[in-house]
Amino acid sequence: MADAVNEKIVEQGNKIRELKASKPDKAALKAEIDVLLALKAEYKSLSGVDWKPPASGGGGSSAAPPKKEAAPAEAKAPVPILYEGGGLTPEDEKALKDCAANTLDIKIQNCGDVVRRLKTEKADKSKIDTEIKVLLHLKSVFKDKTGQDWVPLEKRGKEAKKGGKENNQAPKPAEEGDKSEKQLKREAKKAEKKSKKDQHKGVAGAVGAEAAEGDEKDDSGPDVAEGKYGNLPMNQSRDKPKRTLVDIAILGAKLAGQSVWVRARLHTSRAKGTVSKESIVDVFATMTKVDTMIEGCSQKDVELCVQEVFVVSQSEPQLPLQIEDAARKVTDLDADSLAIKVNQDTRLDNRVLDLRTPTNQAIYRLQGGVCQLFRESLSKRGFVEIHTPKIISAASEGGANVFTVSYFKSKAYLAQSPQLYKQMAIASDFGKVFTVGAVFRAEDSNTHRHLTEFVGLDLEMAFNFHYHEVIDVIGSMFTEMFKGLRDRYANEIATINEQYPAEPFKFLDPPLKLNFVEGVEMLREVGVEMDEEEDLSTPNEKLLGRLVKAKYDTDFYILDKFPLAVRPFYTMPDPNNQKWSNSYDMFMRGEEILSGAQRIHDPSFLVERAKHHQICLDTIKAYIDSFRYGCPPHAGGGIGMERVCMLYLGLDNIRKTSMFPRDPKRVTP
Repeated sequence: MADAVNEKIVEQGNKIRELKASKPDKAALKAEIDVLLALKAEYKSLSGVDWKPPASGGGGSSAAPPKKEAAPAEAKAPVPILYEGGGLTPEDEKALKDCAANTLDIKIQNCGDVVRRLKTEKADKSKIDTEIKVLLHLKSVFKDKTGQDWVPLEKRGKEAKKGGKENNQAPKPAEEGDKSEKQLKREAKKAEKKSKKDQHKGVAGAVGAEAAEGDEKDDSGPDVAEGKYGNLPMNQSRDKPKRTLVDIAILGAKLAGQSVWVRARLHTSRAKGTVSKESIVDVFATMTKVDTMIEGCSQKDVELCVQEVFVVSQSEPQLPLQIEDAARKVTDLDADSLAIKVNQDTRLDNRVLDLRTPTNQAIYRLQGGVCQLFRESLSKRGFVEIHTPKIISAASEGGANVFTVSYFKSKAYLAQSPQLYKQMAIASDFGKVFTVGAVFRAEDSNTHRHLTEFVGLDLEMAFNFHYHEVIDVIGSMFTEMFKGLRDRYANEIATINEQYPAEPFKFLDPPLKLNFVEGVEMLREVGVEMDEEEDLSTPNEKLLGRLVKAKYDTDFYILDKFPLAVRPFYTMPDPNNQKWSNSYDMFMRGEEILSGAQRIHDPSFLVERAKHHQICLDTIKAYIDSFRYGCPPHAGGGIGMERVCMLYLGLDNIRKTSMFPRDPKRVTP
C-alpha cells in the first residue's frame, strides 16, 4: 500500500514542477500542493515514517519505502483526501478516525470552499446548512486529534511571526531539486495569503515569483494579442468613431453568433491581469448560446466570447466596499452567518459605489415612477405644475423648526413647505396646482422616517361645495399611483424584494376613509388610553395601521376630522363642532404620508386664527393680503416622496429611498 502511495507522491511532485514551468494561476498551484501534502500524510500513516525524496536524483522512478513489519491481513482502506460536498456518509465518519491532521486540514479547506461556492450560487439554505454542519464537525475532529483549534492558512503565517526566533530558522535545502514538506507548506500559505490579498484589491489571478521569472523570459517573444487589449486614452470628445455599442439588456439567444461591442462595468475577474473590479471596459465579443441557463447573470441564455477588451476608465484597486456584499439578501445576514454585512454609514459614506447595486438601481427607477405618476394623474385632471421659492421671510407654518440663513443684511428661512405659495396661486385663479421640490425641516429627529431635507409632492385645489371633493381627488390619485407602480415597475419591485423581502402593498379602490373618532375607538378597543382631542403618537399610528389592515385588508387609508388643536393656524374649523377641523391625514402601512386640510380663505378669520397661535402678523402680511381680494374655498396636502417609496416597498429606513440623505448627523456626500 505504501509503495502505491509513494508512486503517487513522485508523480504529483513531477506534476507540480511541470505546472510551475507553465506560469500557473496561484489557486491551481495551491490545489496541487494540497494534494501532495495529503499524499505524504497518507504515506506516513501507512509506513510510520516521513516520506523522503529518492536519493538517486529527480527522475520519475520511485524510491523504495523503508522496510517495516508486514501489515496485518485486513489493512485499513486509505482515507479519501479531498472533500467534495454532499455530507459525510457513515463510512466517511469511520474513516475520519484514521485521518492524519494534514488530511483533516485539507478536508476543512475543501469544505470551506464548498460553503462559499454554494453561497455565491445562492443555493438552497438547507444545502448550505448541511455543509456548515460538516465544516464544524471536521473542525471538532481536528481539535480532538491535535488538541488545537483549526486556524485558516492566512492566520497561521501571522501566528508564526509571533513565535520568535525559533520559528525563523532557515529550512533545510531540498534534495535533488525537490522541496521538503515544510517548504511546500510555506509555499501553500504564501500562495493563499497572496491570493486573498489580490482578490481583496480586485486584481484577479496574481502571479508569484516563479511566474514572474517566466514572464521575464517570455517577454521577448511576439505578443499575439497586440492591439486587442489595453487602456484607451482619456475621452476628451476628440473624435466620433464609427462604433455601435449594444445595450447589454437586449442581448439574447436571438442574436447568437453575432459579434458586438458592449460597454460595461467589470464586476468580477478570474483571469490574470491588472484591470481592477468596477473599471469600465469596452468589449468586442461574439455571442454564444449556452446549454444551461446562467442564473447568476441578468442575461441567462447567452455568453460573450471575448475577442478584444479595452479599459475606458480604470477603478482604483482598493474598494471601500464590495458590491456583492452591499447587494447581499438581508435574510443571509443572520447572527450565525459568515457573510459580510455592509452597515448603513459605510453605504452612505461611499454612496457612489452603493448605488451601483441592482437593488438601489431599481429603487431609484421606481422613485422616478412615483414622481411621473403623480404628475400624470394630476395633469390629466387639469392641474398646473408650479415652482415656489425655497427662501422665505417667515416660517411657513408658524413653527420654530426652520433653518435660518443669512440674507444680505437680514435673516431669511428655508421653506418648511410650499403651502403659502400654493394658496396664493389658488387666489390667483389657477384653480388646481401642484409642485415637486425640496422641503426643509430643522427637526433633530434621528428616526427611521425623518429627514431634514426631502422631496415634497404638494397639491392645492379650489372646490365648489365641500372639501371632500379634494379628498376624493387625492384618494383617486394615490390609487392610480399604486396601480401604476404595480404594473409598470414589476421587475424593479421583484429585484428589490430579492434583497429586502416584503409583503405586496394592498389598497382598496376607492380607498378606505375613517373619521378620527373611529380610529380612536379602534385603539381603545385594544386597550390604548388616549383623549379624543389628542394627536396620534407614532406607536399609535402603527398600531392603528395594523388594526385597519386586519379589519379591512388594506395598507392605505384616509383619516378625516382631526382635532383643531393639533393642526396649523390656517386650518378651517369644523362648522358643526369647533373642537374638530376640516383636516385629514393619509397613511401607508400604518405611517402618515400626507397631511392636508381645507384652508381658511377669509382674511379676517385668518388673522383671528394667527393671533390665537401667537404668530407675528408682520411676518405673514403678504400671505394674509393675498386673500383680501377674493379667494375661492380650497384644500390640499403635502406628501413626502421618499416616505411613499419606503412604505410602498416595505423598507425599514427612509435613507434607503433618499439618494443622498440629509439628517441631523449627515450633510455629506
